[in-house]
This record gives sequence, structure tokens and C-alpha cells, in this order.
Amino acid sequence: MITRVKPLRVVYLLAFTTIIFTACNKEVSSSTDTSTSAVIAVAASETAATTASSTSTDSVYIIQPCARGSQRVSIAEADLPAAGTTYLNSSYAGYIFNKAFAINNSSGTTTAYVAIIYYNDKPVAVLFDNSGNFIKVLEQREKGDLDGRGWHEGGRFCDRNGLQKDTIAISVLPSAILTYISANYPLDTLVKAFKNNHDSSYVILSKSNGLFATIFDSNGNFIKRITLPAPAGSCAGIAQSALPANVLSYLDTTYPDYVFDKAFVVYKNGMLQGYVVILNANNTKYAVRFNASGNFVLVKTIW
Repeated sequence: MITRVKPLRVVYLLAFTTIIFTACNKEVSSSTDTSTSAVIAVAASETAATTASSTSTDSVYIIQPCARGSQRVSIAEADLPAAGTTYLNSSYAGYIFNKAFAINNSSGTTTAYVAIIYYNDKPVAVLFDNSGNFIKVLEQREKGDLDGRGWHEGGRFCDRNGLQKDTIAISVLPSAILTYISANYPLDTLVKAFKNNHDSSYVILSKSNGLFATIFDSNGNFIKRITLPAPAGSCAGIAQSALPANVLSYLDTTYPDYVFDKAFVVYKNGMLQGYVVILNANNTKYAVRFNASGNFVLVKTIW
């Protein structure tokens, strides 16, 4: 079971963030659980309000399976290994630190670290090994879904049903967005568009001698443009089922319960150069690059 303790409330940018812990050595029933492991569940809450006077929160739980006898120990950001801090700065530029933990085994030896941050006002939990090397982005669930499939209709993670409810037709994008892209990136071919559930911002995928993600706020105002990590060459869309098996295996392991958005295969002079996969993991979008053999190369956070 999950034991609630008195919440620790920290104010960041006029928003309340509530963290609720359970110890790693507590048994927690979960569909990610096994007969020989327990689960750390950390509930991170966001407020939908824009003022610090609001106390409205919406909890999500961060799931981390761990061995029996393991314990979670709260640590300061400065106590994370340097490699872990470097990864956070490069992958989530401008992030806000929330909490961090050292995961100790039954002998008291640190075997892993978890960092919980906010990126674009959304919680992200990252697991590192004991040297600070990235392992994976941890799954999040709402409390009512801890023992189920990880999502429910109308919930924050309801896009896990594969219906891509955040997808928006390019033809119905606000005219301000279409006008901006036409004026500033006239050679772009628009591929796919998304409207984020939590802040109504837009992410537009396009190609023009490379792959790009262009981001606009809810009013259609330009925010930024990101060059996605694609090898040089001609990009073409590819179905998820057509991706190499080792690509799919890597994504399943590194981004539990991720939502597939789009994938591209890249050729140059008739030779396969690699693959790029766009996905949503716990309401954060990533572009993941693989080489021609399907081996991981690098990842870039989109929004």
C-alpha cells in the first residue's frame, strides 16, 4: 500500500508543488511490480492556477521498481553525481530542481539515483546508475491507475490508449502559426502537429533538409525552433511496426509506457543512414535518433 505522509510544500514560480513519499522498502501493489521487488511511489503535484494563493493540486505518482530491502534516501541536488547533473542540464535546459534520492541496497550501498525536476512546468523523473549515467525516464501514473493499466479515459495520461488525442490536423492550425511558418520557413514541409493538453501550446513537426520541431504558445505566438537529431539525408515517414526490433526494445526499456508520435527513416545516396522517433513520455516529447543498425545515438527533448 502507499502511505501518505505530511506533504512538503515548496513554492516555485508562483505555483505550489507537493511531494508525497513512500519508502522503497514498503510493499506497493502495481502492475509494474514483481514478486521480488517493491515500488517507490513519489507523488508530484501541479497546480492549474497561476497564483500562489491557490491550493489546488493534481497528484501524479512516479513509479520505480526496486529490490526488497532497498531504501530511498533524500539527497540535495549537489549530491547527485556530476554526470547526472550534466545530463539534466544538457537534456532539460532551464529545468527546476524538485527532489533527488539515492537508492541504497540492503547493505547500504548506493546503487542508483533518482532526480525529479520540472521542465516546462511538467514533472519529469530520471533514473541514473550509481555513477550518474542515464538509465531511463521513470513512468508516471495518477493514483487511481497505480494498480491498473497506467491510464484512464479523461486522465492526464489518457493518450496511452494509442489514439493520439493531442494530434491536430495541420489544416486547422491557427492562422498565426501557418502565416509565421510560411514567412520564416517557406521551404518547410509540415508533417504533423500536436496541441499539448496541459498548456494548449503547439508543436509542429516539419522537414526541410533536416527535421525540425517549431513550438508556439496557445495564442499562436512563436516560442522556439528545435533542430531534431536526424542524420544528413532524405527523411521519409515510417510506421512504428516497421522500426527495427532493437529500436522498439530500447524505447520500451528507456521510456516505459511511451506514446508513439512519429518516426522517420533517413537515406542518403540510396544508403540507409538511420532512424528518428518522436514520442511522448509522461507528457514530455522527445526525439530519439538511432543509427542504421538500430542502435541508440542521442536524444533531444522537444517540449
